[in-house]
Amino acid sequence: MKRNIYLNKLTLKEAKEKFAKALANLKINQPLKGELVFTEDSLGRVTAESAFAKISSPYYQAAAMDGVVVRARDTYPASESSPLKLRIGKDFYFINTGNPIPFGFDAVIKIEDINPVGKIGQRKMKKKDITDELTKMEEESIKEIMIFSSAFPGQHIRNIGEDIVANQLIIPVNQRIRPVDVGALLAGGINQLLVRRRPKVIVIPTGDELVQPGERIIPCKIIEYNSKVIKGLISEWGGEAKVYGIVKDIPGHLKKILLKAAPQNDIVVVLAGSSAGSKDFTPEIVKSIGEVLIHGVAIMPGKPTILGIINKTPLIGLPGYPVSAIISAEQFLKPLIFKRLGLTIPKRKEIKVHMAHKVVSRLGDEEFLRVKLGNIGEKIMAYPLPRGSGVITSLVEADGIIRIPSLKEGLDFEEEVNAELWKDLDTIMNNIIITGSHDLILDILKNELQENFSDFKLVSFNVGSMGGLMALKQNRTHLATAHLLDPESGEYNFPYLKNMLPQKELIVVNLAYREQGIMVKKGNPKNIKELDDLTREDIKFINRQKGSGTRILLDYLLKKKAINPMDIKGYFQEEFTHLMVASAVATGIVDAGLGILSAAKAFNLDFIPVAKERYDIIIPKEWYTSLRIQKLLSIIRSEKFKKKVLSLGGYDLSQSGKVMEE
Repeated sequence: MKRNIYLNKLTLKEAKEKFAKALANLKINQPLKGELVFTEDSLGRVTAESAFAKISSPYYQAAAMDGVVVRARDTYPASESSPLKLRIGKDFYFINTGNPIPFGFDAVIKIEDINPVGKIGQRKMKKKDITDELTKMEEESIKEIMIFSSAFPGQHIRNIGEDIVANQLIIPVNQRIRPVDVGALLAGGINQLLVRRRPKVIVIPTGDELVQPGERIIPCKIIEYNSKVIKGLISEWGGEAKVYGIVKDIPGHLKKILLKAAPQNDIVVVLAGSSAGSKDFTPEIVKSIGEVLIHGVAIMPGKPTILGIINKTPLIGLPGYPVSAIISAEQFLKPLIFKRLGLTIPKRKEIKVHMAHKVVSRLGDEEFLRVKLGNIGEKIMAYPLPRGSGVITSLVEADGIIRIPSLKEGLDFEEEVNAELWKDLDTIMNNIIITGSHDLILDILKNELQENFSDFKLVSFNVGSMGGLMALKQNRTHLATAHLLDPESGEYNFPYLKNMLPQKELIVVNLAYREQGIMVKKGNPKNIKELDDLTREDIKFINRQKGSGTRILLDYLLKKKAINPMDIKGYFQEEFTHLMVASAVATGIVDAGLGILSAAKAFNLDFIPVAKERYDIIIPKEWYTSLRIQKLLSIIRSEKFKKKVLSLGGYDLSQSGKVMEE
């Protein structure tokens, strides 16, 4: 089959309108018919008709308190100075909460407001005391009680229909049932309920490269998890999803499955096969058995979306990359499911935020930018997350989405924009933003903070030590991490703070001293022993980015040994974390890279030590005494945290948690 080309890419608004119009013309966007379910099993379902009470609640006059039931008019003479004596069987009866009110009686006096006449005496007593005494005296058949104040008609009585009156509307049509709704329905005598049938959605993953989770993976094979994510979203939105087995890239096979699936389901979802690759057959197959309404939507990620119809069944072709698939599903699948349930999609909360970085965006496509959010001073800052369509962790981490219009080239630093929240605002306001040098310590710190103080979240951005100091200078981070060696003084961090942030009051706290060294494959096949070996013709090296403490350390060591960086093959090839460098070495992309021992151990690499350095956390004085920072420091100074860090290897924690002096 020929390659797919997006000749008629529509804007998001145009695509939604065209799809909705086609579905409306075929009357396949109407709410589904109802089915009868037991009320106690209706949680999360949507009512297909209004529910009216069959009985009142309560359906009889009932006591609202433990005590005695009386006729209010008989109690009017009672007062503190002139207590009134009442006789059992004539003036009162004992009654418990929920018991029916006897005919002719109209008030209840609480048990703690009466005194039995006899051994107890005529004194007021606490509820516990009177209850204990009554237990004994009931055996002796109390005949009289004393009251010290009058009662009024209806006192401590629940009247018929106080909560629900028979024939009253309890739940309207098109309402999703909550736990409290279940209680109200049952109280009103409704034991069965007509609810909307859940939309049946078949999810069909396609691709020769896919393997099921748990199966053996080899290069060129990908774990198929998109269908599990989409199934979860469908369930969350109120649909009923079924996932088909992986369909290979055989056009005839997919065609046969679609012809069978369309009549049996309310919606068909095909995963992948919608792009412009030589094996992306979905558009042509849909055309051959139905209608392709839209192929290509001007959104990023999510452009290769297909919207079509087969046998009067809507078909949505989602892109193969996970983020693209999820964003597209949010825009097209979610509204369709809600429409079939008779519901309106609740609007997510939006807030004003300021960009922490400049973002360049492509003209012509509306971009859904995933961001972390942090409250820095009086502003909520937005930190762009990785923008790749295949980076599902960008959605795991995202606090919100910023939409960049199709005719806008991007967003400027500190520009104010709207962010659509994907997480609770209170949680977001407790984020602790830490920017700078990467270390595995930060992952342990994040986990320990979450375990001990779950209200607070540590959010780290690995931009190198210089990047961390720049973030402090621009007031877009709470903390920075750095291990910047000053070649002239041999001191760490303080010379750079003086130079870059002379006006800012800062407190430097040590996290660790750590070993830096050359990471090589297990067994050291290239027999690399020292930095001089990096200049050999047969050695491929990978470096850290400019501004990182590791890059500065390397340059310092190379200069000290009079090694020309230009003689190192790969000196200008960069990665942004120690783990990424270790990964490149482990997979054989390169032969060596400079990094920390814990990263080498994580990938089972050999390690040739070259230096011991100081790794600090830098805190503006204005934040140091704040609750969030003090919680974080308490973790750093805990023995549990230190024990976990030491287990990684390559760390000296003798100064960890201490304020460093210049």
